Amino acid sequence: MNKDQKNEVIELLKDKFKEYNNFYVTNTESLTVAQIGNLRRICFDKKVEMKVAKNTLIKKALEGLDNDRFSGVYESLNGVTALLFSENAKEPALIISSFRKAGNMEKPVLKAAFIDGDIYAGDDQLKEQARSYRGDHWSAAIACQECYQRSECR
Repeated sequence: MNKDQKNEVIELLKDKFKEYNNFYVTNTESLTVAQIGNLRRICFDKKVEMKVAKNTLIKKALEGLDNDRFSGVYESLNGVTALLFSENAKEPALIISSFRKAGNMEKPVLKAAFIDGDIYAGDDQLKEQARSYRGDHWSAAIACQECYQRSECR
């Protein structure tokens, strides 16, 4: 990838980060091509944009927008990274949860989530927030997973 191509990717990512108030940073390492394709289809059907990019380019895009605002995300930028962008804060959490359950697997792993300006780091945070019910956006998104999957909230 030459410098112009890298700059093009950085600008594309900046546009996505500006467009969406919510994004998830996930690890999709060890998923097969078929599994990634399936995950992309699910995301598309649920109006969640999935983008795969190099960690350095993601970091440069975030730094170029607001280094301080996104600094808590930087530690999660390692390994294979797929970004999930959504207007709806809960939808990526629902996708990750149902994808894991359907495939009886642990991937994709949540590395971090940026929800309305708050950063939640680590896959264990997903489970912890699901138990806490603190009333914030993240907890509401996770808590609603169960009723959503039973079609009560759709």
